[in-house]
Amino acid sequence: MKKINFIDIFCGAGGLSFSFKNRKHDLKLAVDIDKNSIETLKKNFPLIKDKIVNDDIKKIIKNTKYNKFKNKIDLLMGGPPCQGFSTANRQNILNDPRNDLYKYFLEFAKIIKPKFILIENVIGIKNKAKDILNKLENLNYLGDFRVLQASDFGIPQNRKRVFFFAVQKKYNAKHKIKKFFSLLDNFKIDCRQSVLEDALYNLRSLKSKKIKNDRFNEYYESGLNVEKIKHYKSNSYLKNINNNKKIKYIYNHKARYNNPRDIEIFSKLPQGENSTHSSIKNIMPYKSRNNIFKDKYYKLDNKKVSKTITSHMKFDCNMYIHPTQSRGLTPREAARIQSFPDDYFFEGTISQCYAQIGNAVPPLLSKYLCMAIEQIND
Repeated sequence: MKKINFIDIFCGAGGLSFSFKNRKHDLKLAVDIDKNSIETLKKNFPLIKDKIVNDDIKKIIKNTKYNKFKNKIDLLMGGPPCQGFSTANRQNILNDPRNDLYKYFLEFAKIIKPKFILIENVIGIKNKAKDILNKLENLNYLGDFRVLQASDFGIPQNRKRVFFFAVQKKYNAKHKIKKFFSLLDNFKIDCRQSVLEDALYNLRSLKSKKIKNDRFNEYYESGLNVEKIKHYKSNSYLKNINNNKKIKYIYNHKARYNNPRDIEIFSKLPQGENSTHSSIKNIMPYKSRNNIFKDKYYKLDNKKVSKTITSHMKFDCNMYIHPTQSRGLTPREAARIQSFPDDYFFEGTISQCYAQIGNAVPPLLSKYLCMAIEQIND
């Protein structure tokens, strides 16, 4: 297998980079403006800390020291912050400054001229697909895109994201693009389907934290940031995301604070039901606006895939109620649903951890993206 030299812009906590690194490819540079994400990446890839940079893409493209990568990079990849295109965004999407961040990504591509380009984003980016493909064409690339569903690749989550893939025209681009997406279709056939209970398997039961805004103390009953495991039990999904490694510690398995009313709602709501269910009619605080807030509360169903893990969890986890415990999901549970291995540690407050996890590309999906690129990287 030919080694891939790659750069990850808007790298976040490293979901996209993880499998490329894990498969022994060479990360030359990872950049993100979020300090906590960068600290997470450095924590999990300590041997390449000097290649992980906390900076703004607008400054990166003006820094001539990165010109050294020109014509020396096989793959430039990344996920420009996507909230401006999110269908869940209730703000003025047209004027959101984040809408233009993909242009800076392409500007960096123009500078370093990688062989391949991979861009991940939310479904809303399809509105800009023609512009992105035209800009790639002007840079002498041929590109295409697909919507990939995470659950098709054995990830227990309903998560649809757009992936653009482009190849410099001189590298038999049309053939490689066709083969890349064909390989991904083939991988899906062999993937074992997983559901929520596969991801939550054998994590210790917790209760909500009892003290609000208590950021500095930990309590065993509500979970610990680092907990040693005496007898780790696994299943096929966990063996897959952990690459069959022996797990000695569970990280970031901490429940956040919930008020008594929410805990009562969590306990009464059946799995798979939302705010409109009759079981919580008498205590539902938003029942007069059910048409707006029907998903204000949602209890996940153990036998189905999870709803999309998003950065909204940093505000509350009321839309991500644990199926059998009266609390929201912990960062570790969200990370498992995203297919991060159990020994992947997230730096920052609990809210910052949720944001990093929700914004990430699932590592198990990145593995298949990596395998497809390996097979066309001749």
